Amino acid sequence: QVQLVESGGGSVQAGGSLRLSCVHSGYTYDRNCIAWFRQAPGKEREGIAAIYTAGVITHYADSVQGRFTIFQDSAKNTISLQMNSLEPEDTAMYSCAARAWSNSCHWDNLAYAYWGQGTQVTVSS
Repeated sequence: QVQLVESGGGSVQAGGSLRLSCVHSGYTYDRNCIAWFRQAPGKEREGIAAIYTAGVITHYADSVQGRFTIFQDSAKNTISLQMNSLEPEDTAMYSCAARAWSNSCHWDNLAYAYWGQGTQVTVSS
């Protein structure tokens, strides 16, 4: 059974940085996608970054491009999201999700099937 566990959330002032981690396991297939989503109170969930774990292909939402970096940690079952230049608008519950690779890992390509519990990020002004 696929499992995902997030960590690294917290509170930070605007302009600061945080690194989120997603430990994933339990796949029966060897090519998969991991993505980070976030949901702020009163807003729809949005995909913000995705990575193909068997390669180096990544995707970013316009709202985080240039500030956030998704990467595979030296521990191959960990995907991290480095978040720099954080803004109050980045305040949200952040979740990682997984699915089998199709022809793209972008969140608009195919729905993500497996989800972690989420970790809260709060950015104060």
